[in-house]
Amino acid sequence: MKIGPYINFPGNCREAVAFYTEVFKEEAPQIMTFGEMPADPNYPMSDNVKELVANAQLNINGNTIMFSDVPPGMPFTKGNNITLVIVHDDLEEIKRLFGLLSKEGSVGMLLQETFWSKLYGSLTDKFGIGWQMSAEQMPD
Repeated sequence: MKIGPYINFPGNCREAVAFYTEVFKEEAPQIMTFGEMPADPNYPMSDNVKELVANAQLNINGNTIMFSDVPPGMPFTKGNNITLVIVHDDLEEIKRLFGLLSKEGSVGMLLQETFWSKLYGSLTDKFGIGWQMSAEQMPD
């Protein structure tokens, strides 16, 4: 199991990732934009949102740091824009951790299969810490 930070930005994620890549002398990461995600007719996107970063992962000295822009309309609070992400290959362990961490907290997204993970969900625990859970396995 791996645990690492997931940092959100208000539209300048690409600039931040380039900065950290240079500072830590790491290889430039692959960047997925919101426009590259499967379209959802319930959530149409403008062209400027399609260009925002949906996910980038930078390996800094063996530690995976994940980055994303927050699309317009979603809350962004500077200083509260970091969550912890657990990536695990054991789906039952993800379910166990999700259940325990969500007690007395709030669920942002129920555990479910996504196009990037066999099992993914997000929550805020009773202490106000944001968590994302993701299976290492891709959906079939």
